[in-house]
Amino acid sequence: MHGTTILAVRRDGHRAAIGSDGQVTVGGNMIVKSTARKIRRLYGGRVIIGFAGAVADAFVLSDKFESHLEQSGGQLTRAAVETAKEWRADRTLRRLEAEIIATDGKSILLISGGGEVLEPDDGVLSIGSGSGFALAAARALLRHTELAPVDIVRAALELAAEICVYTNASIVVEEMGDL
Repeated sequence: MHGTTILAVRRDGHRAAIGSDGQVTVGGNMIVKSTARKIRRLYGGRVIIGFAGAVADAFVLSDKFESHLEQSGGQLTRAAVETAKEWRADRTLRRLEAEIIATDGKSILLISGGGEVLEPDDGVLSIGSGSGFALAAARALLRHTELAPVDIVRAALELAAEICVYTNASIVVEEMGDL
């Protein structure tokens, strides 16, 4: 996925944050928007998602995911697995080009069209073209500071914006959990 950076950090097992930059790039060489919002709250605000990829595809998938959240009574993992199964099995959905990171504050999950539902071991997950930069910065901050997840996400995305041409400094961060 090119043209965005989404980062999620969980600390202490019950606090998490997801953030994104605001840049939308078309064709790999043209910035068409610098203040896009790639973070959404679902299920009455109890789940936060961030998405990378084609915007229309991401909205279709977030609607599917929210539907599965409703059906599962808000069980994040069950909804993620059901979304991934439907995404992988449906011929139309299979063509969608997007990825989603979701958190309920207790877990962070990556949901992708390859059928993956992954939870990171270290509580840090990132997608998009600037994901490697943001991931490295967040892991260092998580290991070597006592910063809250929201502060780690913001700082790591700011660092990624300094390095990655597909990531800008128009950052939005949402947090979930015991604050």
